Amino acid sequence: MSDFKSEIRDGMRIDWDVPIEMDDGLVLRADVFRPPGDGHYPVILTYGPYGKGLAFQEGYPSAWNRMAEQHPDVTAGSTNAYQSWEVVDPEKWVPDGYACVRVDSRGCGRTPGFIDHFSPRETKDFHDCIEWAAAQPWSNGKIGLNGISYYAINQWHVASLQPPHLTAMCIWEGAADWYRDMTHHGGMLCTFWENWYDMQVKTVQYGRGENGPRSRVTGDLVCGPETLSEAELAANRSDFGGDILAHPLDDSYHRDRSPVWDRITVPMLSAGNWGGQGLHLRGNVEGFVRAASREKWLELHGIEHWTEFYTDYGVRLQKRFFDHYLKGEDNGWDREPPILLQVRHIDRFEERKETEWPIARTRWTRFYLAPEGGALVDEAAPGAPAAFDASGDGITFTTAPLEAETEITGPSAVKLFVSSSTQDADIFIVLRVFDPEGEEVVFQGAIDPHTPIGQGWLRASHRELDPGLSEPYRPYHIHDEPMPLSPGEVVELDVEIWPTSIVIPPGYRIALTVRGKDYEYAKSTGARLSAFKNELTGCGPFLHDDPRNRPPEIFAGTTTLHFGDGAAPYVLLPVIPPKN
Repeated sequence: MSDFKSEIRDGMRIDWDVPIEMDDGLVLRADVFRPPGDGHYPVILTYGPYGKGLAFQEGYPSAWNRMAEQHPDVTAGSTNAYQSWEVVDPEKWVPDGYACVRVDSRGCGRTPGFIDHFSPRETKDFHDCIEWAAAQPWSNGKIGLNGISYYAINQWHVASLQPPHLTAMCIWEGAADWYRDMTHHGGMLCTFWENWYDMQVKTVQYGRGENGPRSRVTGDLVCGPETLSEAELAANRSDFGGDILAHPLDDSYHRDRSPVWDRITVPMLSAGNWGGQGLHLRGNVEGFVRAASREKWLELHGIEHWTEFYTDYGVRLQKRFFDHYLKGEDNGWDREPPILLQVRHIDRFEERKETEWPIARTRWTRFYLAPEGGALVDEAAPGAPAAFDASGDGITFTTAPLEAETEITGPSAVKLFVSSSTQDADIFIVLRVFDPEGEEVVFQGAIDPHTPIGQGWLRASHRELDPGLSEPYRPYHIHDEPMPLSPGEVVELDVEIWPTSIVIPPGYRIALTVRGKDYEYAKSTGARLSAFKNELTGCGPFLHDDPRNRPPEIFAGTTTLHFGDGAAPYVLLPVIPPKN
C-alpha cells in the first residue's frame, strides 16, 4: 500500500505527498498532477522552498490580487485552486498531456531536513528528483524544468550536473552567479537574502506544523505534521544571512552555488525582466551568452516578475518550447530566432526578434561626463574635479534634449576616475530618462513600481577586472582580493550596468547619476508588497544598507570624480538603429 493519497479532481489525477528518497535516506515530499488516464507523459518539475501546499492567493495576496485584476487571462480557464507561488498552474498544463511535479525542498514545506539554500546538497537532491521522475510509470522519461526565480536559479545549478533525463529547461527570471547576480552587487552586500529568509522561508519551514498554514485544497498542514519549538526550527536551518556576510569575496562558498557554464548543454529558454535590477535579469542574459548549450533562446520582457509567466503570452511561449523538446512536436520552435524581445517604449512593449546578443547592428555610443553644468556630451570634456557626499544624492549628468527617437537596448558600462576621502568608496550608477517637463521616466519593474531605466554597482576596492571575460560593454570583475584606496588616490573604475531596453522619444533626455548609496525615486511612495519588509522606493528589496558591510567611517565619506589629464569618464550605451 502506498504512503500517499491519490485522487481524481478537477480533471486531474493528483498524487499528494509522494515520497522521494534521497541517497542519504531523507525522504522528500512531492505533489504530482497528471492526466487521469493511463499513459506516459512528459514532466514539468520544480524543486524549491515555498511550500507546495501554500496557495499563491494566501501566501502572496498583494502580488496575486494585482495580477488577477490587471491580467484576467491569468485566472481564466482554471479554478485557480492549485496556484502556487512561481510554479506552473497544473490546470493549464495537465489537459495538454503534461505531468506536473512539485517537490518541497529539504527542510521546507512537508519535507524534513536541514535548510541550506542552493547548496551542493540541494543540487544533488534536485538531480535525483529529475531521475526519479523519469523512472515513474506515468512518465515518458523526458523531464523539463520550469519556474520563476528560485525555481529558475537552481536550474542552472542542476544542469551543471548533467542529469541524464533532463531534456529542456525554461529559466524564468532566474539569477545565476551567486556572488555577482545575487549576494554582492559589484562587491557590495545585498540585504535581500537575509530578509527573504525571514519572510518567505522561515514562514514555511518544515516543523511549523500547527503554527503554520493549512492547504486550502487538502486541509493538510503545509509545513508538515510535526510542530517543533523555535529552538528546534533554528537548529534545522543554516544562518543564511550570516553565511553570506561571512563570505565577502567570490570564494568556494559562492562557486559551489553558481553554474559551471561549460557543463550546461541542455536546450534552454532563458527569460529575463528588463526591470529586474538586483536579481531577475543579469543571470538570464549571462546564462544565455555563456552556457555551452547549442540550442538556446533568450527572451526579455517587462512588468512584475511573477506576471508574464502566468499570462497567455508566457504560457504559450513555454508550451511551444516544451512541446518541441518534450513531445517532439515539429511546431517551428527550432526555427525561432534566438533573441525574443519585448522592446520597452514609454507606454508599451513591442515584440521584436533578433539573431544575436548583443544586437549586431548596435552603435556603441560614448556619452562623456562633463563637469561644467553636469552634461553628457559627445566629446571628452576636461574640467575641475567634482566631489559629492557619499551619503547624499550624488551628481547627475544629462544630455541635451534628443533630436530624434533613440532606442537603447542591451548591456552598457561606465568608465570613471574616482578618489575617496577614505580607503574605499561604493559607486551606485543609475541610468535615467527625463521627459521634456523634467519628470523622471520610471517603470513597473520586476518588484518595484518606480524602477529606473538601468542600474550598476561597484565597490572601488573590487575594481580589478578579469581580462578574459571582460567586454567594453560588460566589465567582469574578479572579486577575489580587495585593493584598498589611499585617501585622495585616483583610480580607474569600470562599472557594469545591467542590460536594459528603452525607446526614448525626441525631446526627452538621457541622464546618468553617480552616487554613494541606493537609488531613491522618492523618499516615500507608500508602495509595499506582503512578501517584503521594506517600502518600495525604487530598488525594491534589493538594498545595500547593512552597516556591517558598509561601515559609515569608510563608505560615508566624500567621493570625487576626476576629469582631464588622461581621465575621460563616459557611459557607453547600446544605441540601436532601425532594421533595414
